[in-house]
Amino acid sequence: MSDDGAHGLSLIAFVGSVFSPYYALARKLNGGVADPENFCALNIALYGKAGKRWTMTERGAGQVSRAADYFQIGPSNMQWHGQELVFSCDEIGAPIPRRVRGRVTVQPNGFANFTTSIDNTGLHRWRPIAPCARVQVEFESPKVSWSGHAYMDSNEGDEPIDQAFRQWDWARATMANGDTCVIYDTAPQDGDRRLVAQRFAPSGESFGFETPKKYSLKPSAWRVGRNFYSESIDAPQIISTLEDTPFYVRSLIDTELLGEKLRAVHESLDIPRLVSLPVRLMLPWRMPRRW
Repeated sequence: MSDDGAHGLSLIAFVGSVFSPYYALARKLNGGVADPENFCALNIALYGKAGKRWTMTERGAGQVSRAADYFQIGPSNMQWHGQELVFSCDEIGAPIPRRVRGRVTVQPNGFANFTTSIDNTGLHRWRPIAPCARVQVEFESPKVSWSGHAYMDSNEGDEPIDQAFRQWDWARATMANGDTCVIYDTAPQDGDRRLVAQRFAPSGESFGFETPKKYSLKPSAWRVGRNFYSESIDAPQIISTLEDTPFYVRSLIDTELLGEKLRAVHESLDIPRLVSLPVRLMLPWRMPRRW
């Protein structure tokens, strides 16, 4: 998010895209097994009045190259330059075919040494790499440039997410002293909900904290449920809905945690919706594939 709150950006690099209808079909046709390297994508979601863009073109293994400090997906790549992670993006949006070209530099304040499972079996893991970071955004198309606070993490799983989860809510917020607090609230297919609440210092040090009361928030336009926590007697307030799809919604919310009033980036995922046939048939319009 930009320092003035007027702009936002989400970048997600996928190896074996969890949302891919092509990956799901390949697994179905091959006894549940498919090479994740053949289903890679860079999802770019750019928000703000200066230019809103969305792109997620999936590419096969022939257009992918990876090393310890480098990841090429078609015409776009991400690469470590010392302590900075630089994204060079050159994509075409969907379903409206508009150019999305620019450079994003993420500058971690420190690296966290924290990994935890977000399911009840340890098959799905979350690692916050640099929970406290800065970002510099410079796009040629659309023409937009800004800087702000950033957050970088990774998720990995040993099975498709629909085998493990029904739903999850996630949020992160930057605190007044520069710390970042994160809450992961997942509903596994079996067993109790899995709740992880962690506060990270810019150095990467972290500690867990107790979550306050949980509130049900107003569903999205697609009727995706949203839930989150607050120490206030009032429910968290939805400030804006950045992304609204039949199975996923990304929002900005105001809440109160750890004694502070915070503005958080919040995401909700409805997994039965994701794997439903109507959604699988709609996804190629937003997620085209280049073989």
